Amino acid sequence: QVQLVESGGGLAQAGGSLRLSCAASERTFSSYTIGWFRQAPGKEREFVAAISRSGGSTYYGDSVKGRFTISRNNALNTVYLQMNSLKPEDTAVYYCAAIQVSPGIELAPIRAEYYDYWGQGTQVTVSS
Repeated sequence: QVQLVESGGGLAQAGGSLRLSCAASERTFSSYTIGWFRQAPGKEREFVAAISRSGGSTYYGDSVKGRFTISRNNALNTVYLQMNSLKPEDTAVYYCAAIQVSPGIELAPIRAEYYDYWGQGTQVTVSS
């Protein structure tokens, strides 16, 4: 069972940048597809980005396309979310999630219910 720990959240000004990290405990981390989701107070959980097990395929929510970049370093068991041109509406708790997939599967789910493991979340606050 993989354990996920997010870090890198904090306070940023509109137009600024933050980089979130999702570190995994599992030595077979490279067999997991990873997704990032966020949830703002009073709102439903929203898909942000996902990356396939090899890193060869990436997916983004419409609200973050062109501003956020997801990447992974399987040697370090870590997935990153680089967030640029931040907006106040990006304020939320950000969660990373994982699902183990078979070799050769390069698809990544964008629906939260497909993920089996979740981190505790990290708060991102963007001031205007």
